[in-house]
Amino acid sequence: MRGRMSPSQGEHMNPKFATATPFRDLVAATTLIVISVGWTTGQAFAEGDSPVIKINAEAAQADITVQPLRGNISVLIGSGGNIGVLNGDVGKLMVDAGIAVSQPKLSATLDRIGPAPVKYLINTHWHWDHTDGNKWVRESGATIIAHENTLKHLSGTIRVDDWNFTFPPLPMAARPTSIVNTERMLDFGGEKVLIKNYGPSHTDGDLYVYFTKADILVTGDNWWNGYYPFIDTANGGSIDGAIYAANVNIAQATDNTLIVPGHGPVGDRTQLIEFRDMLVDIRDNVAKLKKEGKSLDEVVAAKPTAAFDAKWGGFVIDSPFFTQLVYRGV
Repeated sequence: MRGRMSPSQGEHMNPKFATATPFRDLVAATTLIVISVGWTTGQAFAEGDSPVIKINAEAAQADITVQPLRGNISVLIGSGGNIGVLNGDVGKLMVDAGIAVSQPKLSATLDRIGPAPVKYLINTHWHWDHTDGNKWVRESGATIIAHENTLKHLSGTIRVDDWNFTFPPLPMAARPTSIVNTERMLDFGGEKVLIKNYGPSHTDGDLYVYFTKADILVTGDNWWNGYYPFIDTANGGSIDGAIYAANVNIAQATDNTLIVPGHGPVGDRTQLIEFRDMLVDIRDNVAKLKKEGKSLDEVVAAKPTAAFDAKWGGFVIDSPFFTQLVYRGV
């Protein structure tokens, strides 16, 4: 028997940690595949040298690791963004699908978690490292849930200059079929699963997923734990939206909540607050410099992120690149 959906008005259908994994080891595992990309502001990439190409190539070689949390919920690490999995008697619910080249390893890992098929896949947003696996998951019989703007982006050609990459439309067989524009409660696998839109934040179509019984919050890319986040300013994202989403996450979480970020280790509310405060301080620093009439190059040279770089600048998004993303939105 499938899970029972309770759509909210306006929704429609469309044709402290559970394991003993040391924190340092978990960070190393979730550094994933992109640390070697060498992605810096202003770096010129030929299309074949795009970070997307490099990340896909690394994903094909990466192992998938499983971190059990609680309430039959686990995190799969190693294929782009973190993937949440609820394993129920009648099937599985996935949050994000990773990169398509990981399919054999992801499929084998899902089978080890439990024999039941995937019934639902929730796309937290449109970015390929969270949606590239949509086709094989949907072909297995899953219903794909997403915001209407995620469906829009996946249905057309879309250029991301920051990645020097043009994404073709996903085939019809890979696109979301169930739309959540505000919120929905899904009863599945003994859980009440809240799916809710942030509003414009990291992109213009981000959803979070909250497993109410297990008290686990999955944020997608509205939280990068320990790293500067990417903000898709070309597709509805902004620094103010990112701060707003961080506050939404903080309000949703309690001191007991396990929080699964889009990238980085599973964390807690205290770490979310630290992330939010970092965003606010850098936003204010950049806004002050921009208000003084300084150009982007002058603002980057002023190093408005300097107090945070040692902690937050060691992953995909370095200080100049993050400064550029913030500058666009203030």
